[in-house]
Amino acid sequence: TFVAPVPAGRTSVGGFEGSPLDPRYTFESFVVGASNRMAHAGATQVAETALGEAPGFNPLYIHSAVGLGKTHLLHAIAWEVKRRSPNAQVLYLTAERFRYQFVEALRSQDPLAFKEKFRGINVLLIDDLEFMHGERTEQEFDHIINSLLDGGRQVVVASARAPNHVERLNERMRSRLQRGLVTEIGTLDHELRLKVLEKRLAEKRANDPSFTLSREILALLAERLTESGRELEGAITRLYATWQYMRTSITPDVAETVIRDLVQGLEPRRIKIEDILRIISRHFGVSKGDLLSQRRHRSVVWPRQVGMYLAKQLTARSLPEIGRRFGNRDHTTVLHAIRKIEGELSGNPRLKEELEELKRLLSH
Repeated sequence: TFVAPVPAGRTSVGGFEGSPLDPRYTFESFVVGASNRMAHAGATQVAETALGEAPGFNPLYIHSAVGLGKTHLLHAIAWEVKRRSPNAQVLYLTAERFRYQFVEALRSQDPLAFKEKFRGINVLLIDDLEFMHGERTEQEFDHIINSLLDGGRQVVVASARAPNHVERLNERMRSRLQRGLVTEIGTLDHELRLKVLEKRLAEKRANDPSFTLSREILALLAERLTESGRELEGAITRLYATWQYMRTSITPDVAETVIRDLVQGLEPRRIKIEDILRIISRHFGVSKGDLLSQRRHRSVVWPRQVGMYLAKQLTARSLPEIGRRFGNRDHTTVLHAIRKIEGELSGNPRLKEELEELKRLLSH
């Protein structure tokens, strides 16, 4: 039988609408292992103490690559706080939505009312901090976070990067966010991947006990799908849909086909320089015009060099062609950029992570 998806909820404070919350993202459905144990412990403590006299960790800052459980934990905190105290003022916002709402407030000449909406919040959860673009937006974000923390209100932030690697944070904000608990979710090891698969299978079986997968198939999935928890969940969902359609037990051959489809879906599509310019612009908060301009300020030069490096790595374009597409630059400029990034990479593991994250964004 087909089970309809559960509608998402939303937090709202004083008429201010938050971003959607997924009802499946609870502490019960989160699978704990070595790579996420600290983040999970921090999140559960925050959910239990957020409304008390002394919040456990404030702020709580969780960072990791895509699909490893940051958003899941933020949603779980929101649901748990609301379960314990239905009248608690909880607001979950992506950085994009925060920015959009603030720009709207500026447009209607009402920035003070925007500030006011945050005054009564008990718990503020901000997701995807790295997308907090725009000087005015960043200043407003700083102001709101500082006033909430000064008032003893709980703040939780999730990002793809640690606070000291989010370029757009000023020093004061950076040190403020590092004062609580900063915790990273690492990649899922084989044991945790297997546990995630077992949990997602159990969830499907709770609705439909006749669906089953052999240990051999779960082991095969855990061995081959190593990117993220979302990928593992996608595999179980696909196998369940296949089983509903065929109504015969899933064999390793069928599982192999599903894995192949998923892995092919993860293989990079043909990436264009236009895609690189778009992602670099969004990631670093600089305009495409600045990237192509003659500006030599570090805030523009570094993203431009990263873009040229990625263009050489991910496209078949020649150095002169890359130079032409990056504002009619000489091929020696491109060569210098590539050598500069390669030189930085050897002693900078964070840069390696950042480049991997940009590659992932480009391959989606």
